[in-house]
Amino acid sequence: MNTFDVPAWEFYGWKPEKLGFPERWTVKEQKMIGHDSPKLSDREFAEKLQNPVGTPQLSDLAKGKQRCVIVIDDMTRPTKQYQMLPAVLNELHKGGLNDDQIVFMMATGAHGGRLLFDFQKKLGPETPKRYLVFNHNCYENLVDLGETSHGTPIHINTEVMNCDLKITLGVMMPHFGYGFGGGSKMILPGVAGIDSITHNHRIRDGTGPGKVLENVRRLDSEEAARAAGVDFVINAFMNADCDVADLVCGDVVDAHREGVKIARRHYATEIVKDADIVIGNGYPMANEGYKAYHLLNDSVREGGDMVFLLYTPEGCRVHHYNGRFGTDFGGRGWTKTTYIKKPWKMNRVICVTPQIAKMDEYYYGEGSQWVKSWQKARKMLEETHSDDALVALYPTAAMQISKANASNT
Repeated sequence: MNTFDVPAWEFYGWKPEKLGFPERWTVKEQKMIGHDSPKLSDREFAEKLQNPVGTPQLSDLAKGKQRCVIVIDDMTRPTKQYQMLPAVLNELHKGGLNDDQIVFMMATGAHGGRLLFDFQKKLGPETPKRYLVFNHNCYENLVDLGETSHGTPIHINTEVMNCDLKITLGVMMPHFGYGFGGGSKMILPGVAGIDSITHNHRIRDGTGPGKVLENVRRLDSEEAARAAGVDFVINAFMNADCDVADLVCGDVVDAHREGVKIARRHYATEIVKDADIVIGNGYPMANEGYKAYHLLNDSVREGGDMVFLLYTPEGCRVHHYNGRFGTDFGGRGWTKTTYIKKPWKMNRVICVTPQIAKMDEYYYGEGSQWVKSWQKARKMLEETHSDDALVALYPTAAMQISKANASNT
């Protein structure tokens, strides 16, 4: 039996899962280019922070400021902020800020709030002892900054707006709505009000994985971030261990555009066309693992099987306030249309997760089949596919992007 280890259980042990395949099958493991990129050293973190794109150095921006907020992404992103924080805090201290002048805000957008152990996972165990850490609330405590040119109301978290130095510290990965994450997305939707998020999310013009320059949703978000007065963004790039392998920092737009150049190569993946079986590991965002769909759909043949590996105790769909709240109703952003919907070209969508929740099935398509182990899924596949089956395995599928989509503008 051929075996492959895939990374899994992000923030819950970071332990791999072993997948076994029949010897007679041809299994092609398709890794992103940055899969094995080394983690940045402390010296490299410091050097990159001191070479921002489009802004002065962070230590210079901190001079004379009274209060700094560091906006961090939430648990739907695998960012290990604690790897970057020493260098970031050193820059702020060099600029004259004390610990009691620095606060952290988790950019939950319309997601549910998080608990102490979540902040500890992202920031390290000591940071919540030394600094105030907050959840964003998309329904209250918002400052009205007007509207974007696209008519989106700009309602931004009050604590963020009360700070005269605004920093974002997050990861930049492929995203089907904003092209790539990071940058202004940390503000809208990250720390925006529900009216802002809903209006922005309804924009469809130019959206898609890897699309940036004509992506109106991204451009709308950047207008809001400008209005909010974001001073400095830090966009990290993850290797397969979710260690920070690169970063770009500086202006909310200029640094993002520079980051796009890195992301197009770092996450790019050679696609196996017309595979009989495509397997997408939802890592490192198993709680939103369906984000691998575009990648897998480009790879599977007509009538083939699509398999999602979803190793998380959190459930395979993070809670959204604009999501489903009942059998036939939900928040204002909810519709009955899901990401994976029929008619589809696959024969089956199979989801593997040790802890099955009927609620999650909705988001992976009506008729998706759910099993608790890879062994069970493999048995189902062996009963259907011949000895010469072609299998494409994407080990970090939720942050991989096809080379074709990576070249999108």
